[in-house]
Amino acid sequence: MVFGAGWSSPVARQAHNLKVVGSNPTPATNFVKLMINYINSLTTYEILFLSIGFLGQGLFASRFIVQWIYSEKIGKSSIPIVFWYLSIFGGIGLLIYAIFRKDPVIILGQSFGIFIYLRNLILIYKKKDN
Repeated sequence: MVFGAGWSSPVARQAHNLKVVGSNPTPATNFVKLMINYINSLTTYEILFLSIGFLGQGLFASRFIVQWIYSEKIGKSSIPIVFWYLSIFGGIGLLIYAIFRKDPVIILGQSFGIFIYLRNLILIYKKKDN
């Protein structure tokens, strides 16, 4: 009898048999091992840019949390000035990472985004001066 590599093969069934210790590690365990192996394979230079990318992504994502808290505090949907600063600094971090990765999609997207965020700040401060 010939079995394919699918679920019908005895090897596949045994590999996913919950009664066999160690045959079915949790996805989280596999992910953690994969990430540890990936990070260990990086140079210091690559880790630096990966850190900049994560920092940029964290700043960029946090702007929505800040906006949500601000809106809840004042009781209406509104965008605080800090939203635009988080957008700019997060965008710059992501742009640096994208340049390192040579990713034209992210480079183009973040470049235009940073310009728009800066323009919004200029308009806000221009209005305050009047």
